[in-house]
Amino acid sequence: MIALIQRVTHARVEVAGETVGAIGPGLLALIGVEREDAEANAVRMVERLLGYRVFQDEDDRMNRSVRDVAGGLLLVPQFTLAADTRKGTRPGFSTAAEPARARQLFDHLLGLARAAHPDVASGRFGAEMHVSLTNHGPVTFRLEA
Repeated sequence: MIALIQRVTHARVEVAGETVGAIGPGLLALIGVEREDAEANAVRMVERLLGYRVFQDEDDRMNRSVRDVAGGLLLVPQFTLAADTRKGTRPGFSTAAEPARARQLFDHLLGLARAAHPDVASGRFGAEMHVSLTNHGPVTFRLEA
């Protein structure tokens, strides 16, 4: 499982002109599910997302997590993160999980996150989404679980 996380001042996801998920300060996480992923990957990813220290402390060091700062977490399914881009000029998707399995694991991740953190929003699996954000820093990391 892959997450591309960005520290944001705000972020939102729209589907067909309707806002389906939004947060204030916190983390936007684009989530890619790979073919070999299982429920254990979702458990580990939630731990990483909520515990990854990308927010400044009083000494201006990245030493606080989204949990520590009571920030929002916006999870957005993005199957293209699981693409194989190592060669050629067109992505291959043989490394991505099948859609039904990816949806199941994304929903599991979302449920775990909502059970562990009070401010969790999400995009809509399989929908054409418009994601808008203001990246704070900019701070962007790729996490794997």
